[in-house]
Amino acid sequence: LRMMQIGRQNGRMRPPIILLQEGTEQKQGKGQIISNIQACSVIADAIRTTLGPRGMDKLIVDKNGSNTISNDGATILR
Repeated sequence: LRMMQIGRQNGRMRPPIILLQEGTEQKQGKGQIISNIQACSVIADAIRTTLGPRGMDKLIVDKNGSNTISNDGATILR
């Protein structure tokens, strides 16, 4: 894993701490920001109907064919 740091030391900025698995690409810029916004939008759409007093349950079928019914966002995203 590669590692970098962020913060102040003796009044100087340190580089950010980033843990990446070997062979992982690191990208920055406007394209990555747009990609992250799109990913957040997809996640929000997936859990939107589970929220609030009239939130609905979701039937989740995993790759092994096991069924789970949940309205918990963390469970749905797993």
